[in-house]
Amino acid sequence: MQLILDQIRKSFGTKEVLKNASFTFEQGKIYGLLGRNGSGKTTLFNCLSAEFPADGGTVSLVDEYGQTRTPKQGDIGYVLSTPVVPEFLTGTEFVKFFQEISQDKSGRTPDQWLELVGLEPDDRNRLMRGYSHGMKHKIQMLCFLIGRPPVILLDEPLTSFDVVAALEMKNLLREMKGDHIILFSTHILQLAQDLCDEIVLLHQGELEGVDNAKIHTPQFESYIVDLLIQEEDGEEVAP
Repeated sequence: MQLILDQIRKSFGTKEVLKNASFTFEQGKIYGLLGRNGSGKTTLFNCLSAEFPADGGTVSLVDEYGQTRTPKQGDIGYVLSTPVVPEFLTGTEFVKFFQEISQDKSGRTPDQWLELVGLEPDDRNRLMRGYSHGMKHKIQMLCFLIGRPPVILLDEPLTSFDVVAALEMKNLLREMKGDHIILFSTHILQLAQDLCDEIVLLHQGELEGVDNAKIHTPQFESYIVDLLIQEEDGEEVAP
């Protein structure tokens, strides 16, 4: 499956944030979206997830048979940097509820799902209002494992995770990628190098692929910085 962005445009007042942004993302890969603060990374995610509409351009999904369609509800999952969960439910109650509405056919029990993301047995029957940020993030990720949207967007993942939780989440993303297109925004170059199959820059409102041969070289950081400082001062100020 492919996710094809073709000339996506978005402006806020007179400020043009996305300028004919185009790129093709493929299933089985983790893509890192890099850009300067205010470059429009969150704006792009909001357009893709239909949080608000783009001003122009098209977003398409192409299946393994070459059939093209517009994404429908449930095709694109968006994991926010600050996870939102129903805090009046326990982890077990929420997973059971989500399995029912998603018509989960995996055969797994709620406990088996929660074990998969490393949630301890003692935590599974606690109200989620007492969960840490990392635990709530695991619950969010679990929703996408159960619901299996073709495309998963992650806004600044792992930023507030401790070392152990971050490693668990990176391993989970690697396990998931074969069945999904995973795209996450980050400002941490080391994380992008460690986890990504490909890196895409959002640069002056457009999407630009990075030479894969440079990702794991000592020159990667200076290479990215050189590309991003080409922006004019104040060029991008966006949500």
